[in-house]
Amino acid sequence: MFEPEKPTAKMVRRDKMFFTAFACLVIGFLGGIGFSIYKMPAMAPSLAHHPQGLSPEQQRVLSSLEQAVAENPENVQAWTQLGHLYFDTDRYEQAIEAYSRSLELRPDDADVVTDLGVMYRRNGQPELAVTSFRQAIEIDPRHETARFNLGVVLLHDFDDQAGAKEIWSELVELNPVAYAPNGRLVAEMIADLQNTP
Repeated sequence: MFEPEKPTAKMVRRDKMFFTAFACLVIGFLGGIGFSIYKMPAMAPSLAHHPQGLSPEQQRVLSSLEQAVAENPENVQAWTQLGHLYFDTDRYEQAIEAYSRSLELRPDDADVVTDLGVMYRRNGQPELAVTSFRQAIEIDPRHETARFNLGVVLLHDFDDQAGAKEIWSELVELNPVAYAPNGRLVAEMIADLQNTP
């Protein structure tokens, strides 16, 4: 007489299958760790050539610009570009120095004066930031970025709501659809200040 297969036989086979799959996963995981450790020394030297997290392209540009200003300290464009690179990589003091050198050679560049102001603020020098933004506005009374940033510093660093509202109102007179970097209309920001006690 035919006897049905016992359920325990199937269970044993499934257990073996799960055990084998688990063992393969563990071996693969450990193999991956071993491979990455093996490869790590080969990768480390390439990272050492890029100080402060600069990409290879940024490092190449930085070296080129530093060489350009060393060979020709009167190169305004190189000083400005060097300032921009320091700006983009959060090297505030170096950016301030590069922008200052650029402005010694071309003092009427409102864009550079504005960027200098941003670096002063990030470097914890809001008074100098205000001076820079006001200077940029004197150079170019229609400079929207300088006006917006001046309002930011007045509001957030000096708690001067009236001053921020005044400078932003002038900005909206120049450009009714002026907006903040986050996409918010400056006119809405002014309305918020008016509604703040």
